[in-house]
Amino acid sequence: MLRQFILLILMCLFTGLTRAQNPDSLYTIWQDQTQQDSTRVNAFQEYIWNGYIFSKPDSALGLANELQEYAEKQNYPRAQAVADYTRSAVMYLRGDYARALEFNTKSIELSESIDAKKMTASNLNMFGLIFEKQGVYSKALHYHQRSLMLSEEINDKRGVAFSLNNIGEILEAQGNSVKALDNFERSLTILEGLDMKRYVAGALANIGTCYTNLGNYSLAFDFYQRSLNDYEEIDDKLGIIQTLHMFGRAYYQQKDTIQALTYFQESLKMSREIDYPRGAVLSLTDIGRTYYDLEKYSQALAYCQESYKLSKEMGAMELQKDACDCIYSNYKATDNKAQALAYLEELNRLDDSLGEKETAKILQRMDFERTMLADSIAKAEEARLVEEAHKEEMRNEEKNRNISMGIGSFFILLAGGFYSRWRYVKKSKAKLQEEKDRSDNLLLNILPEEVARELKEKGKAEARHFDSVSILFTDFKGFTEQSTQLSAAELVNELNQCYEAFDGIVEKYNIEKIKTIGDAYMAAGGLPVQTSDSLKNTVLATLEMQDFITRRKAERDAKGEPAFEMRVGIHTGPVVAGIVGVKKFQYDIWGDTVNTASRMESSGEVGKVNISETTYELLKEDANFAFERRGMIEVKGKGKIEMYFVAKQ
Repeated sequence: MLRQFILLILMCLFTGLTRAQNPDSLYTIWQDQTQQDSTRVNAFQEYIWNGYIFSKPDSALGLANELQEYAEKQNYPRAQAVADYTRSAVMYLRGDYARALEFNTKSIELSESIDAKKMTASNLNMFGLIFEKQGVYSKALHYHQRSLMLSEEINDKRGVAFSLNNIGEILEAQGNSVKALDNFERSLTILEGLDMKRYVAGALANIGTCYTNLGNYSLAFDFYQRSLNDYEEIDDKLGIIQTLHMFGRAYYQQKDTIQALTYFQESLKMSREIDYPRGAVLSLTDIGRTYYDLEKYSQALAYCQESYKLSKEMGAMELQKDACDCIYSNYKATDNKAQALAYLEELNRLDDSLGEKETAKILQRMDFERTMLADSIAKAEEARLVEEAHKEEMRNEEKNRNISMGIGSFFILLAGGFYSRWRYVKKSKAKLQEEKDRSDNLLLNILPEEVARELKEKGKAEARHFDSVSILFTDFKGFTEQSTQLSAAELVNELNQCYEAFDGIVEKYNIEKIKTIGDAYMAAGGLPVQTSDSLKNTVLATLEMQDFITRRKAERDAKGEPAFEMRVGIHTGPVVAGIVGVKKFQYDIWGDTVNTASRMESSGEVGKVNISETTYELLKEDANFAFERRGMIEVKGKGKIEMYFVAKQ
């Protein structure tokens, strides 16, 4: 997206300093113990934010910790609030929104306790930024508007400008470029009056982005050039990199690949010079895509592979996914089927991981809502105690009728306020329960019910041994060949159609989906709770899956569209099951039974369900099934195994 850089440019702390100073002079002020505490803290926070927060967030965190120690030593709450706010910003930049909320909540509590309204406005803006990243735009707008109102109340023009900018960014994210443009232009007018060139440059770039999205490239280039001139004048290399990249994106949208490459290459060069990995990754991927459009696949692949490697080192999954998609497209275009398939599977894995991140975001929002609810309850209790105290006072002054009537009227109003607070708390509890139910459903979408319950109650879930579990594997025959006939989007959509049907089938027969691995689907009957019909249900589920694939192939063949054929295998035996890892956890199973089940699938035939002799012996008396003995079949790593085809009787 064109706007992915700009959010960070204007997300700065409101300090007492109005102009950026030389970093060395700022640090000298911080070290000078003869200066007032407020002067030292203002200088140090400006030093951190202008020198480290965006380009070297890890260093900024270390400096914030230094400020934290100073605050504790001097017993200086404002310095503590600044330190917590700075740490919140670092966590925001890292994508750790739960800790960003935690630090910002501590900061705003301190800011409000000492009536530091500028600082409180910054905290409100930070809440808005965090909720925007989580896609909760209504809450994000709420906090930015509160920040705007507070900044206007204290006549803080700088704060007003920043809030207008952040509101504009949310409107832009929602696709409302016209209203976003109005906010950006109002912000620019204020910033120009304050002679704040760095932030003026950011506002100019935002306006350029709006015009790009509105298709007015002439005006967009004009604002980008003005932004670039300002950044170059103050030697803000990060701003220069970002604006160069936006130039490239705008030219790319116009299909002017030569100009796009020129700007992307220059942005990449500067990103490497200042060791700015995020900028390098974005430029590398866009250069790769541009070369892909020019059908220069070897050059495109080299840039995308470098981007993939760097984004992987950064742990930035969204950037990693973009680079991975670029690599997949190039391998597919050059008919390298094996590598294309490998990167398609990696794309699916990244999609799954990003899906788990969405779950984590909801859980983070729940934690924050709990904090807000606890605060509301505490305030409601405070109101109740005030009411009781005033009632006692009213009883003591009952002899004076006029005074009693006045106090009575006062308590009617207070009771009304308390009733409103009670209703608010009640609604908050209902909202919290709604979010809890949603997160519980998401957790059940990842883990079996019993395991999810154990995890919530104990904070962990122990691995368990199961004596008899029926494992099924499916695999699409000729998947690689079929994938060459479909676009990436069509291929993923077709897989999704099949897997959605399989998910419904396993739920119908009460068996547990374990995972998908590319074009393979794995499920198990008999865990985490063993039932007498687990094996039968597993076989019925596989037969229904085969029936679905057969019918879908017939439908697609009739339309002349590529279609999958499928092998299925089942084996029954002991396994160990449990949760893997502590982050992005996954319920999984291990044991030789799993390997044998996989061999049953690979030794099967299209359109049939292949089972091992062990499974056959457990099922052979069931009159609902018919069996076809296949004899002893050689299996890689296991020698010869007796196998059977199973079908409905």
